[in-house]
Amino acid sequence: MASPRDLRRRIKSISGTAQITRAMQMVAASKMRKAQQTATAAGPFARLVYRLQRIAMLRARDFRHPALDPRPVRTRGVILIAGDKGLCGALNTNVFRVAAQYPPDSTVYITAGRKAAQFIARSGRKLIAEFAYGDAPTFQEARAIAAFARKAYLSGEVDAVDIVTTRFVNTLTQEPVTLEYLPIGAITKLRVPGIETEEVLAADTADIVFEPPPEELLRYLLNHFLNIFVFYALMTAKASEQSARMVSMKNATDSAETLIKELSLEYNKLRQGNITKELLEIAGGQAG
Repeated sequence: MASPRDLRRRIKSISGTAQITRAMQMVAASKMRKAQQTATAAGPFARLVYRLQRIAMLRARDFRHPALDPRPVRTRGVILIAGDKGLCGALNTNVFRVAAQYPPDSTVYITAGRKAAQFIARSGRKLIAEFAYGDAPTFQEARAIAAFARKAYLSGEVDAVDIVTTRFVNTLTQEPVTLEYLPIGAITKLRVPGIETEEVLAADTADIVFEPPPEELLRYLLNHFLNIFVFYALMTAKASEQSARMVSMKNATDSAETLIKELSLEYNKLRQGNITKELLEIAGGQAG
């Protein structure tokens, strides 16, 4: 049985840990709100660019671009987006589990986030580029990632590119997802949430006049769309990370407080037992 001194030490240690996790919970909550607001604000713009791009493609069926046509996949590139830090529950582990499903001998990785690069190095897979992004992802960071992936695809270094990231559902739910990124002709799984399906867009017979013509518009939009989609993926991944960290730190704080209560109860019982024992010894001595 632990002594009162040992119990006091454990209570003090756990109280210190609870203070740290509570502070981290508050910081993560603040960052989570900002990340969610940023991702929500970027959603309409991403949907608009996607819709313009798809409508233009439906009306310019003879348009050709190297990023549109699929080819036999010998080497696949994967943009793996994870967090820079841990302490966010199973978020990173779930994403890495999806990334690990790709065959290592025919897959190369482009990582965003320190944890993603560490996973690739630890698992012995091939890393061709490593990028960092902050708590507030910038368009320049997304453009650098998209430009590297686009260059690798157009040069023939890879024959297809996927994005493995986390989709933000709500504060309590984040899902690992695989998104087809290149070629854009395989874009059905890359569709931004909230946009009509390909069938609905194709069924729209409204007379739309493009200025400039759809072909010129597509040449301009394709690269911008690829940049914007990576930007949107980074923002939703960051919102997922901060939400998962806040929930994880809240659970850790609650567990610490529960353990403190249990140890305090055990300490009080032990202390009361010692006091009772001393009183009985005193009473016995007086009686003798």
